Amino acid sequence: MRTGLALILISIVTACGPALAPSAAVSPGGTSARNASGPRTSAPPVTPPSPPGSNLPDFACADASGGKTGVANAITARAAEQDVYDRFVLQFDSIVPTFSVKRQAKPVFSLGASGQTVTLSGTAGVLVTVHSATGATTFTGPTDLIHPEFRVLKEARQTQDFEGYVSWGLGVSKPTCMRVFTLSDPARLVVDLQTPTS
Repeated sequence: MRTGLALILISIVTACGPALAPSAAVSPGGTSARNASGPRTSAPPVTPPSPPGSNLPDFACADASGGKTGVANAITARAAEQDVYDRFVLQFDSIVPTFSVKRQAKPVFSLGASGQTVTLSGTAGVLVTVHSATGATTFTGPTDLIHPEFRVLKEARQTQDFEGYVSWGLGVSKPTCMRVFTLSDPARLVVDLQTPTS
């Protein structure tokens, strides 16, 4: 009874589906040969997603700006050392709001509206300023990242979080070219500082 029911179901499924011609025949020796009489189909090519780190802008010895109009909360900051650059990353909760990244001759930065200044490790600086942002209740982690072992980025310190402006000073070992870009999921502002080639 079960065998008969299974044969009936197979017959129904076979009758309802399209007739497919085999695209390959298998010989008894285990090698396959093409079936010249049947159609040969292949799946359309699928472009694999770009791996992280590809399609990045070139390094430039110039200031940078960008971002989106809107308000965001700063979540965290981190730094990393790579083979040909040191990286500083600011992460946000929704978007990367408008920003500017400016190089400066000395690693001396203003501490918000107080008029006081702070000198960071290094001989030159980069000021990262984000507009329409705050980290007052959302930021976690340290606000002073000291890395004397890095080749270029020696220190990153938050210098302002007041009235919609979040600023970070980067103390660098020497003036350097930068690569500045944003990423999503999560929203991040990335500043790569090119390391010397020698």
